[in-house]
Amino acid sequence: AAMARDGLFAGFRVLGRFSGPVPHVLRYHGRHRQFYLAVAVGRSVHTYNVSNALPQDITCLAADRMLIFASYDNILHAFARNKEVVHTYEGHKARIHLLQPFGDHVISVDVDNVLIVWNIQSEEEYLQVDFDKATFAVSAVLHPSTYLNKILLGSEQGSLQLWNIKSNKLLYSFPGWHSAVTTLEQAPAVDVVAVGLVSGHIIVHNIKFDETLMKFQQDWGPITAISFRTADGHPLMAAGSPIGHIALWDLEEKKILCQMQDAHSTAIAGMSFVPGEPLLITNGADNAIRVWIFDGPGGTGRVLRSRMGHSAPPTKIRYHGQNGEQILSAGQDGTLQSFSTVHEKFNKSLGRGSINKKKSKKKGLKLDTMALPPITVFASEIAHQSDWDGIVACHQGYITCTTWNYQNTSMGAHKLRPEEFGKHKPIDIYATAVDITSCGNFAVAGLSTGRVDVYNMQSGIHRGCYGKERAHEGAIRGVAVDGLNQLVVTAGSEGLIKLWKFKTKDLVYCTELSSSPSGILLHRDSGILAIAFDDFSISVLDIETRKIVRTFPGHHGRINDMTFSPDGRWLITSSMDCTIKTWDLPSGCLIDCFLVDSAAVSLTMSPTGDFLASTHVDDLGIYLWSNRSLYSLVSLRPLPADYEPSMVTLPSTCPVQDVDVSGDEDTCDEMIEYVSPEQLGEQLVTLSSLPESRWKNLLSLDVIKKKNKPREPPKVPKSAPFFIPTVPGLIPRYVAPEEENDTQSKVVNLGVLAQKSDFYIRLEEAVSTNEYTAPLNLLKALGPSHIEIELRGLAPEGGGSMEVMLSFLRMIGMMLNKKYNFELAQAYLALFLKLHLKVLSSEPNLLEEVSRLSTQLEETWIHLQTLFNQSLCVLTYMKSALL
Repeated sequence: AAMARDGLFAGFRVLGRFSGPVPHVLRYHGRHRQFYLAVAVGRSVHTYNVSNALPQDITCLAADRMLIFASYDNILHAFARNKEVVHTYEGHKARIHLLQPFGDHVISVDVDNVLIVWNIQSEEEYLQVDFDKATFAVSAVLHPSTYLNKILLGSEQGSLQLWNIKSNKLLYSFPGWHSAVTTLEQAPAVDVVAVGLVSGHIIVHNIKFDETLMKFQQDWGPITAISFRTADGHPLMAAGSPIGHIALWDLEEKKILCQMQDAHSTAIAGMSFVPGEPLLITNGADNAIRVWIFDGPGGTGRVLRSRMGHSAPPTKIRYHGQNGEQILSAGQDGTLQSFSTVHEKFNKSLGRGSINKKKSKKKGLKLDTMALPPITVFASEIAHQSDWDGIVACHQGYITCTTWNYQNTSMGAHKLRPEEFGKHKPIDIYATAVDITSCGNFAVAGLSTGRVDVYNMQSGIHRGCYGKERAHEGAIRGVAVDGLNQLVVTAGSEGLIKLWKFKTKDLVYCTELSSSPSGILLHRDSGILAIAFDDFSISVLDIETRKIVRTFPGHHGRINDMTFSPDGRWLITSSMDCTIKTWDLPSGCLIDCFLVDSAAVSLTMSPTGDFLASTHVDDLGIYLWSNRSLYSLVSLRPLPADYEPSMVTLPSTCPVQDVDVSGDEDTCDEMIEYVSPEQLGEQLVTLSSLPESRWKNLLSLDVIKKKNKPREPPKVPKSAPFFIPTVPGLIPRYVAPEEENDTQSKVVNLGVLAQKSDFYIRLEEAVSTNEYTAPLNLLKALGPSHIEIELRGLAPEGGGSMEVMLSFLRMIGMMLNKKYNFELAQAYLALFLKLHLKVLSSEPNLLEEVSRLSTQLEETWIHLQTLFNQSLCVLTYMKSALL
């Protein structure tokens, strides 16, 4: 659906999505001799590190030795080679919620309590069993190790059943423990199964003799996942909980070994020990996958490696730096993170904001009263980020602005707030807008009271405020500093935009707006300020001329964010009406608009212009949209007033290959490529497209030849004899070489043998036909030396004739008449006059033609001079006049 539209932006891929509420699966590849982790993320399955997409969000995941099984709604798919869907199983009437690979078969159970056994290769139903929801609602499924053709089912009523799938017989019923079964896990020992219950109990049960071996209890709610550790002879069992804690149970001592609190901030969705290694892999709905290693004292695990994004939707994103490879993102989970557009291994988390980091670490996350609220607005600059903090942020309902250090990936050293609020923090006053100067030395912060302060980023010292007491009567809706630290722009909710001198803090300009502004954005390179209003319209102010230069109708909902293209040509806006619009500033028109499922909360355009990034309501990902104008022909014509935008699906984690639209270009009326005519107008002079080297040096050819002439002809080296002759005597000396006096010239004088050239023949024909295009095209194809030879051959002493010379002059006259190849006409005529001046002066026919050409040339030059003077006059006025 994203590709069906020929718009400006095409969905590319999503960043920052790593995990969801579906448990992960671990599979062993025999040939590769390594384990692969498969995780369901939205519509995709990630096998580190390959993605593939299904039409809807995946609800269930399983894997065997060769295939990965993923289901959405009532359809089951099988992936091979981590990429393509090789099998599809359709037959369920309701959503599938349990999967169990089973040799050559796969078992699926839907929420209507229907169990289907599928043949993997033929995709046919082998068996279907309907269970009564009132007596046995299937909630867990397991194939016990070494139990051929048998599966163990757990129910919401608490009982368990052992079935033989081949004969379709119920072999045994276990009464259960009066609590719903949430998970079943095979223990390393044969016949032994761990049963997780809603009550928080874990029962280690022998199903062969129907006897309970151990019973454990956790106080954190239902058991969400169980895994056994088989490495190093440590009989351990890990159990997950809905609040993110993990308990490790020692099976020999039959007691708890340790607790891993806050392993995830949401329920533990999946948990599995890697067989033969002291590694535990966990994933949760908090968008994190963590690998824990158990190598320290006390038996507790530490994070070995992790992939994590925001656990709550991002609220603000901005590109960091000029290379377009990092996106800074602030989320509702209170964290500030950096996502790489190149590879997720370069992702960084700058952590959570905290009032006091030391106290916060002692207390732990759940009891953290020191945690700061989520970041609402931030600004970053790379100029001095290696020397001091380069990011400044303001928090929801909080007066203090915080600084952050990108290099150290942590919260910075300073808390920026006015001095009078140093000891007490008012509840109703909070920071609303922030900006950082392009040099990275100063931060400008605006408060809800209308006050605007300046702080030094290196020392955190307050450096003054704008206005006597406050800059605006209403709350500050936006602050911006220009590229040279000359002006500060502030916007107040009372409907005023003010421009201040950055250094002296003097008010320079104030203008009243038509409505209250909701936000501003400054493009520093061009000095263009975009203003979004509470009435959903958009205006553009030029801070140089202090005039509103563009006004756009805007959106039908609150404008959430705006971003400029790097060249300042486009303004891209997003709104609660679920549209993303691109406005072309030079033409003042809407050139692109598309709808998305959920409204875009924040937008940012890459400094290199290749991607637009967006975040959306209730969505954890950062979505990248590729700029199609960089690699294909895109119509940038204004959209009509009644244009209905098309719905575009958000891209998945797999990079989308844009379809080649070259085949459709012929059928589209809008996309006909403009071909420039040979001459735009009869009054205009048109030059040839030949390089200067073909005509510029025609008059200087004799000088060039003289410079390039060798001082003496090259000598052929004399062949040396095999035995070098010597002079007889006591001292051996070589015989001096004999000098040859061969002065005979080897140059053959061709003289009258010279043949007529193609150019000469065409000129002869043109005397009668008066058609000079063919000889001109021949001359244009020749190099400077060749042109000189051709023109020398036109005179009678060079084998030519007066008629041909007259024909050449008429060809030049035709070029001046039509006003094209203008510079060639000048160069060819100049060379002709230089070579044949004596002949011309003695021939009255040629003299008459030359005088006609002279008059024609003078008229053309006077016309050209008038045009030049007009253009220069307008240009001088534009540069000097105060508009």
